Amino acid sequence: MTKSTAAQRLKPRKAPVQRRSAQTVEAVLEAAARILETQGLVACTTNAVAERAGVSIGSLYQYFPNRDALTVALIERETAQLVVDIEAAALVESSRDCVQALVRAAVAHQMRRPALARVIDFEERRLPLGERSRRLTDLVDAVLTSALTEKRDAPELDDTALVAHDLLAIVHGMVDAAGQRDERDAAALEARVMRAVDGYVAQSRRVREGD
Repeated sequence: MTKSTAAQRLKPRKAPVQRRSAQTVEAVLEAAARILETQGLVACTTNAVAERAGVSIGSLYQYFPNRDALTVALIERETAQLVVDIEAAALVESSRDCVQALVRAAVAHQMRRPALARVIDFEERRLPLGERSRRLTDLVDAVLTSALTEKRDAPELDDTALVAHDLLAIVHGMVDAAGQRDERDAAALEARVMRAVDGYVAQSRRVREGD
């Protein structure tokens, strides 16, 4: 299967226009989310989703040609708030506060619906999301790079791009690991991640002559 064919399979057949059709799509997505949370991927068939949503399988297929297309739509729904939070972080004036806002956004995304977030993380790695994943990655990278270079109290770094890359890996790894352990204390996780972030940034500051 070519990349273009694979990408085409992940697209919805049509977008809901009327209020009733939008409600149908939302019911289908929420049904899929609840099955994934409680029963896992194997149980999340299109027939099971349609039954739980209270719609016919034909109605489901009007919008989603297969389970993967349904999963992609669910991923987009669940990451919408994350994008809003990242865009809000970009408006924070302080460098460290901006980074902390990004960390808080990542933690909130993981803990909003922890079981669903774990499944979505797995599906994001499995599916050829391509441009969708790049858009989110590019947004986070742009906000973090701005925090490290343009914000008030931005640190002086020898290699900003490398630091940004490593900080993303630190945050992603710690938050994902917490999700796997089913942690629920968002404040404690945020504090731990920020300790790791602050420590790494402190070690990465440019050494001036005479220091």
